[in-house]
Order: sequence, then structure tokens, then C-alpha cells
Amino acid sequence: MRIGVIVPQGWTGEYDGWDAREAWARTEAVARRSEALGFESLWVFDHFHTTPDPTDEITFEAFTTLAALVPATERVRLGQVVTCAAYRNPALLAKMVSTLDVASDGRMELGLGAGWKREEWEAYDYPFPGARERLEILEDTLEIVTRMMGEGRATYEGTHRSIRGAINLPKPLQRPRVPIMVGGNGQNVTWRLAARFAEELNVDGMSTEDMAAALPIIASRCDEIGRDPATLRVSAHIWRGDVERNQREPLDEILPAFRDLGVSRVIMLPKGIADSDEPLEELAEAARAAGCELAPEAIGAGA
Repeated sequence: MRIGVIVPQGWTGEYDGWDAREAWARTEAVARRSEALGFESLWVFDHFHTTPDPTDEITFEAFTTLAALVPATERVRLGQVVTCAAYRNPALLAKMVSTLDVASDGRMELGLGAGWKREEWEAYDYPFPGARERLEILEDTLEIVTRMMGEGRATYEGTHRSIRGAINLPKPLQRPRVPIMVGGNGQNVTWRLAARFAEELNVDGMSTEDMAAALPIIASRCDEIGRDPATLRVSAHIWRGDVERNQREPLDEILPAFRDLGVSRVIMLPKGIADSDEPLEELAEAARAAGCELAPEAIGAGA
């Protein structure tokens, strides 16, 4: 099982009261330290202002953050947990991700979800449709980005989004495309979309018991379309600062439990990461104890 670190952006309030230059320097420093410790990937939230309530504090934007982290890192993979499909024209999104894949020498991942944070949509003048329409937009987006990262020009007539002979050059360095990670806990639609389009399904805030119950259902979504369930990786976004979510389970319990269940990757924002490297060190220690994969060059990194 691999470990991904969400770099601090300010979304959860970790940069309240910070100077913007100092905050960015910390984001970059966390990215470099995470790579040195051997973590497999770095991730960003796709949100525009703080949670749970919008405050007048720093929140760095997802894609410009990733673009800036490309030259600051060498090995780690880079992605979003997860991009809101309706926030960007899907053809433009495919172009952005393809460009970032070239710039990063083939290190990009594309996380996609339907989106949910209503007050954020309305503040930024995005119409907030019902869940059904948001999921339909996600489906259209998955169709478009997969076609645009394929060969030749792309055409698709969707329910809400369409393209007609769209050119996407350069193509991603990764072939057949940048790996797609669909995020969400919706068993009926989201998990079926992941089975159809994605290399990975990322579930959010699940306990180990919930994960054990979810895995057979996820496998059945693959079986429905004749896909080998083993070809759809399942990863987990775990929260460490939310008393209602799986932070109740200590790292030294949840990491080996997820590993034993066959979870491919755990992604998390370590609590206190903006103020100290100690949470990263603790995560690396817990990951090693749980038998998770860390890059070989990380040996001795904590010295």
C-alpha cells in the first residue's frame, strides 16, 4: 500500500493569519520533505475558500499549486483529491492535465468527482444543480477527458458537455493516458462510473469496517460490465482532524487494516502539517511499521 500526502493549501484553516509568501514557502517545503521521506504522491484539494465556513484566509488554487510543485519535486506523483468536474470546461481540463503531464515528465494523476460544497459554487457564480445533474456532468467529463487523451481528435455529444473535433496536443506522456481516479462514496452512480472509466476509486472518510463492507460492492460494479475487479484500484482519503470521520482509528491501526484489506493507497493531510514536520515524520514511521511502500531513497531521510 502506498501513502499520499495532501500538502497544506489553507482549505482546512491551517494558514489562518499567515502571510501569503510564508504560506507558499511552507507548502513547497512540505512537498520537498514528503518526497525526501519516500511518500509516493502529493495531492491538493480542489476548493476555493476555507471549510467548514468561508473565512477571509488563504486557500491556494489546485492546478496552479500543482504546476508550481512540478519543478519543486522530482519523483512523487501529483494529483487532485478530487477535481470538481463542473468547475472547469472538460476539454480545457484535459488540455491542462496533458500539459502538466509533459511538464512533470509523466507524473500526473487526474482525480475527478461530482462536487458538493454548495456555498463555494454560489460564491464563485457556478450554478449548483442537483446531485443527478452533477453526476451527469461528471460522466460527460470522464467521456471527454478519456477521449481527448486518446489518439486523434475527439468528438462527444453529452447530456451537458460536448466536444466536436477537439485537438489535444501534446498528448500526455503517460500512455494510454494520465491515470484517472474517481472520488466519492456513491455506490449506485459514482462507483459504476469508476468501473467504466477509472484506474482507481477513492473513497472518503471510511472506517475499516465500512471499507470491508464496500469492497465487495465495488467489485460487483466491475463484474456488471465484465471488468476484472482487480484492475480497479481502491484508495482511501482519511481525515485526521474530524471527530465524525475515521480519525477515531489510530494510524498504527488503520494503515495495516487497510493494507490487509487490499487498499492500494491512503491519502491524507496530516494534522499540524503547516506548523511542523513532525506529523510527516510520524506518518512515515507509521507507514513503515504497517509495511507500506516508501521510496528506497527515503532510508535515513529522518536523520
